[in-house]
Amino acid sequence: MKHKIFLLGLIIVFAAEILVLVWFMNQSQESRQDAVEINEAVQSVRRDWGEIEKHRNDTGLDYTVLDGDGTVIFRTKEGLSENINEAVIHRDIILDIEIDGLSAGKIIIYSDSEERFETARRKITFFLLTAMIIQCALCVIYLVYLNRAVIKPFGKLKGFAGSVAGGNLDIPLEMDRQNIFGAFTESFDIMRSELKKARIAEARANESKKELVAKLSHDIRTPVASIKAAAEVGEAIAENEKTCDSYMHIIRKADQINTLVTNLFSATLEELQRLTVEPADMNGGELYGMLESADYFHYAGIPEIPQCLVFADKLRLQQVFDNIFANSYKYANTKIDVNVTLLTAENRLAVRIEDYGGGVPEEELPLLKEKFKRGSNSRNIEGAGLGLYISDGFMREMNGGLDIENGVNGLAVTVFISLSGKSRSAPYASRES
Repeated sequence: MKHKIFLLGLIIVFAAEILVLVWFMNQSQESRQDAVEINEAVQSVRRDWGEIEKHRNDTGLDYTVLDGDGTVIFRTKEGLSENINEAVIHRDIILDIEIDGLSAGKIIIYSDSEERFETARRKITFFLLTAMIIQCALCVIYLVYLNRAVIKPFGKLKGFAGSVAGGNLDIPLEMDRQNIFGAFTESFDIMRSELKKARIAEARANESKKELVAKLSHDIRTPVASIKAAAEVGEAIAENEKTCDSYMHIIRKADQINTLVTNLFSATLEELQRLTVEPADMNGGELYGMLESADYFHYAGIPEIPQCLVFADKLRLQQVFDNIFANSYKYANTKIDVNVTLLTAENRLAVRIEDYGGGVPEEELPLLKEKFKRGSNSRNIEGAGLGLYISDGFMREMNGGLDIENGVNGLAVTVFISLSGKSRSAPYASRES
């Protein structure tokens, strides 16, 4: 409400000043002279008419005195009207000087109304323009405030909502508690935290289900294998064909049961619900903003991106970078090196992200892209083991790839992004394949 009142008041004052300026500019230049001083000037000239050269001006007026022939016989200063025509043009006051009832000459009293009008106009115009400039500056400051307090927070909420929709729940929503939307954004971050907890609980439930089915399949397979073995012995020692056929039927049913149990076990390891990946041509320069957005703790220096056109799904690629940086924050919590290389010969762009956490044992590297698999350094750290698995799937859908290795300082993840053009028809093959 305060902001609305401020804006309304500012607009009203602004409009009033414009109206005052327009009104003043349309005012007449006419002004009245002091009749008393005019009379004093006329009487003093009449009194000194015989010795006009000795006449002294005791008024605050400037004037010119003409004799009966129109010749200037006295003037208070240079630059005054010297004849009737000039006086009429300048709007001066022209009066007769009467001596003994006869017109002896004329007095032309200088009118300074135009000068005074112009002086007042300049002062008021300057004042109004200054006020308008100040108000414009206030408007600009207020717009900057609105951009910082309203527009940018909503922009962050938009990006945050897209990140959550993409399945990335590790990036917190930065909040300014002094902001008018502080409590509002805090509620969104609480929602993210609760969704993340629910996702972890779901992953654990799935893992528990998988373990339960594995145990049950083992318990079922053991007696089935015994039944099958006994049936095979019976079939081997059967004395007639009918008995042999019965044993063969038992063996076939045992195999059928074993197949069903195997299928049941495999069903628990079915792929995650496929997320839509829609790659398209994208300016490589956009990667800078995506990397900067993923590095919300500002642990990395984002390098210059080579000029190129890549083939990727912007939303999914952002999710890939978010997952990699989130893992680095979670398991290493060190500074991060980012290198971007244009591999023209291979028709792809390589983005290498390496932390300083020391990496993981070599034998664990192939497992990091598998579902529910995590390194030994993940003990006592919450997580579902799905980030790199999902990221790897996304990159393959975009005809790119994702490689994981131990770098010089820590774990290094390289994201290979296909360049637009021929790369679309040539899927990436990782070094592991």
